[in-house]
Amino acid sequence: QVQLVESGGGLVQAGDSLRLSCAASGRTFNNYAMGWFRQAPGKERELVAAISGSGERTFYADSAKGRFTITRDNAKNTVFLQMNSLKHEDTAVYCCATTSGVTIRTISSSYDYWGQGTQVTVSS
Repeated sequence: QVQLVESGGGLVQAGDSLRLSCAASGRTFNNYAMGWFRQAPGKERELVAAISGSGERTFYADSAKGRFTITRDNAKNTVFLQMNSLKHEDTAVYCCATTSGVTIRTISSSYDYWGQGTQVTVSS
């Protein structure tokens, strides 16, 4: 049974930083690419960042480039999302997800396991 558990969300002010964590269990972690998605009320879910199984390759949505950094610690089965210079429009539920392969995927249907999500609220 694959489990993904996010943590690190919260209420911050615009300009602040947050670091999200996603602890994974149930599969050989470094064999699978991971992604961070977010969904704001009334909006579609979007991929924010993704990282390959080895951690050597990353992908960022335009909204995240220059502000967010995705990393992973395969020894600890954990993926992180460092978010800096947060904006009000970053307010959303953030979920981590794992794909069925090592390469980065940008389509949500390519991800087969999802966490419950953690709320990030940025006050303006």
